[in-house]
Amino acid sequence: MAALFAPDGPLAGAVAGFAPRPGQVEMAEAVAAALHAGGTLLCEAGTGTGKTLAYLVPAVESGRRVLVSTGTRALQEQVFRHELPRVLRALGRGARVTLLKGRANYLCPHRAAVALAERHFLDREGAEALAAIEGWAARTREGDIAEVVGVAEDHPLWARVTSTADNCLGGDCPELGRCFVQQARRRAQQADLVVTNHHLVASDLALRREGVADLLPEVDGCIVDEAHQFPDVVAERLGQAVSGRQLAELARDARGEAVREAPGEGEVEAWAGRLEAQARAAAARLAGRGRMAWEDALATGFGEDLDALGETLRGLAAVLEAAADRGPGLARCSERARRLAGLVEGLLAPDEGDAVRWVETRAGFVCHRTPVAAGSVLAPLAAALAPAWVFTSATLTVDGGFAHFAGRLGLEDYEARIWPSPYDHARQALLCVPEGMPDPGRDPAGHTEAVVAVAQRVIEAAGGRTFVLFTSHRALRQAAARLQARVRHPVLVQGDGPRARLVERFRELGDAVLLGTSTFWEGVDVRGPALSAVVIDRLPFASPEDPLVQARARALARAGEDPFRALHLPRAVIALRQGVGRLVRDPADRGVLVICDPRLLTRGYGRVFLRSLPPMPRTRALAEVEAFLAREGA
Repeated sequence: MAALFAPDGPLAGAVAGFAPRPGQVEMAEAVAAALHAGGTLLCEAGTGTGKTLAYLVPAVESGRRVLVSTGTRALQEQVFRHELPRVLRALGRGARVTLLKGRANYLCPHRAAVALAERHFLDREGAEALAAIEGWAARTREGDIAEVVGVAEDHPLWARVTSTADNCLGGDCPELGRCFVQQARRRAQQADLVVTNHHLVASDLALRREGVADLLPEVDGCIVDEAHQFPDVVAERLGQAVSGRQLAELARDARGEAVREAPGEGEVEAWAGRLEAQARAAAARLAGRGRMAWEDALATGFGEDLDALGETLRGLAAVLEAAADRGPGLARCSERARRLAGLVEGLLAPDEGDAVRWVETRAGFVCHRTPVAAGSVLAPLAAALAPAWVFTSATLTVDGGFAHFAGRLGLEDYEARIWPSPYDHARQALLCVPEGMPDPGRDPAGHTEAVVAVAQRVIEAAGGRTFVLFTSHRALRQAAARLQARVRHPVLVQGDGPRARLVERFRELGDAVLLGTSTFWEGVDVRGPALSAVVIDRLPFASPEDPLVQARARALARAGEDPFRALHLPRAVIALRQGVGRLVRDPADRGVLVICDPRLLTRGYGRVFLRSLPPMPRTRALAEVEAFLAREGA
């Protein structure tokens, strides 16, 4: 590894801006050792370590079959289309590599044919989008919908031309020979290195738990980047869910298959229409309430909605089963209806205590049954996929330790390493906890107003060039209206467009202000003079009303642990570290970090936050912030 990463080594000539970094070499050596010997490696690599190369190079050099999992589609594409080709060229390797996404990312020829047959039902915009997809479908080789230009990634038509585990016809599909999902999985089975994502890995582990065919090939090693996101994804996938969208899609597919395979079958249409109407009514009952505890949802009458949906699903399943011999599409819809009826029945059954039931209502509704402690079942499943595991992120530790992360995954035997950021935060950054800020827990409205006043001063001193990060959508909306009226720089607000476009616009303008909540706390990379200040409204503790948080806290209390120290504090520390990480992204970056929460200094737990942040000078005076920015040429 040292030779490969040397100033005169192969990487130096192939990677733009390459510079030797001791932490990068040490991490590469640790990853190489883990892939060779097996076991589990946890490695925190601070911003600027160069962790992507530090795991790709040993993965390619190992000669073993390796799976690389990322937390976001953007990083998955970056690794596969940019970083990995550079590594292969530099090392002179001809390894077989492939990109594997979830099935919703691939065109389904059968469902596309059904959509084309029903195109007369589409409005003008839908017809234009379908025409663009039709033209692309005739020439695509991999069927990856990311190739399509001109159709937004969230366009509802994509659900009509891609498949899910529910509506896939499997071996009965008339287009099985052209199935892009199966082709992608075959490439993965033959590849030396597969780049995938956390959701697909977690889905594979969930299927292994059920003893069903695996999604991913068995490999020698699995490298999990952005690993701080992995425990939540695994917990969700190891649970069960029923959504209004699933019900609506079943109704639509049943209706479409009946038209194609059983013309004149009026009973299917009647039951499908009933299912759609009941799903809409259930969604309307809970609209806009966010995450709800199960008991709170039932108190609204939602339980009666679920009872009615279960009855309708059983009725739809019966009429579909009666017509199943007329085509595989009807048979598959019958199976889906029975499975969904079983899930609804399970949600209404008495709780067994090892999982928490809750409802998400931001877009329709999703009923969840999520394991409280996914780590208890994860270890044997992970071992079946790969003997060697590497988990890496810039934010795995709390107060210098890995106990929280390891506990969430049920890890007991592991090696752990930390490589701090090579950036000189003591010289490049300044931390300010402004004086006179109200306690956000006691006076939320007054606190938001004070945050706006602080942000306004920082924005003017920085000449725009500021991220203002919030822990709630309510605070974001309140602050956005005030700042848009008070500052002379462009103000971009989460929700005004796709995240990637807002960040691109922020860079282009050069003097803009960007306001966002959790989605902007991580995965946003703005280097150089476009960003000189990050203002954070409060310490990012999870909402105490969050049903998942409540359930995990109760489980910890039953086990004799302090939920605040074991759950609330570690999660908040990791979230804050992600937000702080937006500021210094390059050796030349300079900037100020303003945390508008006095609890950082007035509460004992504030020391845990401070010890977990990069070392940098601190001040309470906004005048010093303004002076710092003036010296840096803001």
